[in-house]
Amino acid sequence: MVAPRLCTPLILEEAERVSDGMGGHGLHWRPVARLWAELKSGSGRERGGEVGPVSVANWRITLRGARPGDPRRPRPGQRLRMAGRFFLIDAVTEDGADGRWLTCFAHEEN
Repeated sequence: MVAPRLCTPLILEEAERVSDGMGGHGLHWRPVARLWAELKSGSGRERGGEVGPVSVANWRITLRGARPGDPRRPRPGQRLRMAGRFFLIDAVTEDGADGRWLTCFAHEEN
């Protein structure tokens, strides 16, 4: 395997439930770690949203490996942020037998 070019900085974020003060709650995204990544776009599609069509693009994001339990290891349900863009993580796998790299399968909605 050729080593990936980890040249894009991303912020790993985790959702926290926050009270809205009226008996309900909202989500607040808290930064967990700054990571360097290689992004590769995949397929895209259109689906119906609340106010009209939404464009959904799939991404394959490669990161440096981290052991399970390490806060720098992404998990499904977290997201990666690049400026105003958000990549919601669907799955995470180790790339290779030595676990040197992690691959995040994520999607971005526009």
